[in-house]
Amino acid sequence: MTKKSILSSTFYARGSSAATAAVAVSILLMLAPERSLACACGCGVFEVGTSSMLPSSDGGMLFFTTDSQDQNHNWSGTSEAPAANNADQEIRTIFVTTGLQYLFNRSWGVQIEVPYVSRYFKTTGGVSGDDLVALRWSQLGDIRIQGIYTGFSPDLSTGLTFGLKLPSGSYSHSDVYGDVDRDTEIGTGSIDVLLGGFHRGGLTLDPTWSWYLQGALDQPVLFRDGYRPGLEVDAAVGIHYNGWYIGNTLVTPIAQAIGSYRARDSGPNSADPVASGYQRVLLSPGIEVNLHPLRLYADVEFPVYQHMTGNQLVAPVLLKFSVSYHF
Repeated sequence: MTKKSILSSTFYARGSSAATAAVAVSILLMLAPERSLACACGCGVFEVGTSSMLPSSDGGMLFFTTDSQDQNHNWSGTSEAPAANNADQEIRTIFVTTGLQYLFNRSWGVQIEVPYVSRYFKTTGGVSGDDLVALRWSQLGDIRIQGIYTGFSPDLSTGLTFGLKLPSGSYSHSDVYGDVDRDTEIGTGSIDVLLGGFHRGGLTLDPTWSWYLQGALDQPVLFRDGYRPGLEVDAAVGIHYNGWYIGNTLVTPIAQAIGSYRARDSGPNSADPVASGYQRVLLSPGIEVNLHPLRLYADVEFPVYQHMTGNQLVAPVLLKFSVSYHF
């Protein structure tokens, strides 16, 4: 079996000083090595563009998110390619994440995310090697634990995140047809360093219009069984309108752009290093509903530019929804 895959990352942003935001993103890009590594799913894109997840006060937040994508179009370079060029036909994934964010004071905090992942994978294989087979499995994903520093300004408008992605997700799933390739496993089997930052600010003198910037770097550092998943960098910039009320409920429309860079896989156990790695840009309208202490958030993400190395499966749309409780 051959296929295209998955990973994750994290890094946040909003603020008042555009210079601070630019420095944060520049640091991330300088940290990205020039050589290629990588996976094709690009799940780290779900870690940016969620403005309601950015800390704005001390205290805690419990959150529950669902993210989904259906990779059912074969893509090569910057355009769609014939499905016959790829042995894989579809990778459909739903991520359900439970998390806790807690700021002990206005400078330091912590965030923990525990994902559960369900995957449907249709590819060529079977007894003859040419049959079309469908696999389904659900497992715990890779847990992320991060520290948060927001002590740059009294309003918490700028912050950094730093932590680890743990190899808690399975990277050795198999069925009657044999082992699933490493780049389609739910877990990467690696320990990854996570670095990020966030900044937010106002576009007008009153708080009606504001903007935010987020970014995330995921760098695998310890590997298992000869598979080196690739580095990923994700960033999002957005604006939102804070002047729309329905009764006493604040409803905030959001417009954002998201960029992703994913390097290729490497190592002797890589499924297909010549068909992994990509760059892409997505446009994402969203909406946030503040029902304090509950907050609802949803967005859809549409790729407008994609450059895939080799033949890879891509999703025409990505979906995100979250519910958070602030205490």
